[in-house]
This record gives sequence, structure tokens and C-alpha cells, in this order.
Amino acid sequence: MFLPEFDRDYLLDKGYQFEEKIDSGRNGLIIKNWILPNGKYDRQISDLLIILPNGYPEVRPDMWYFNPAILLAPSNRPARQTQANISFEGKVWQRWSRHYPANEWRSGIDGIHTYLKKVQIALETAS
Repeated sequence: MFLPEFDRDYLLDKGYQFEEKIDSGRNGLIIKNWILPNGKYDRQISDLLIILPNGYPEVRPDMWYFNPAILLAPSNRPARQTQANISFEGKVWQRWSRHYPANEWRSGIDGIHTYLKKVQIALETAS
């Protein structure tokens, strides 16, 4: 287990089903059955992967990933900056290239709770 206790407590308190996995030296937090904004995508849920960099939580995560991949509805096309993929735990994950500016990450304050808000906002506003 590599998550800080405050992150693990937050996820448990919110009722998230999650796993901490290490693949090829990368620490990955997988949140199972992430609920997507209603009617915005071609599905209602997808697993969410966040690769946590060495030095987390002082160092911010950079991007996130979905498996299965999600498409915008009703066009069934990918959102911008989601066409690349990575492999993690033997699965192909759709990369969401969204970057948290270094000067906005507050060491000692921010964590999974704030990062998940960024994910949610990006999902709601994706085009």
C-alpha cells in the first residue's frame, strides 16, 4: 500500500471501491466503477486510474486514465486530448491528458480529494 493514510481514509469514507496496484514501478490508484456525468458519455461508469508519481503527495499527479475508454455522447467520439493509451496491469487505459499546474498544487493540503474534483470538472466540461 502506497497511499497516504489521509487519502485512504477519504476514499473509504466516501464509499469508493479502490485498489492500489504497482505495475512496472508505477504506483496506480484504481477507482472501480467511477460514475460519469449522466448522459454525457457512451456509458455510465468506467474504472479510473491515477498514476501517483514518486514523491506524492508533495508531487502532483499529472493525468488520469479510463478503462474501458469513454466517448462523448451522442457523437460517440473521443473528447479532446484522450486519443492516447497506456498499458497498466495488462489492460489498455484511455489517457486523459489534463495537467495540474505545478503552482496550483498545494503540498500538505492537496491530495486525492482535490484531484478527484479536477477529474469531475474535466468530465463535466469535456468537448
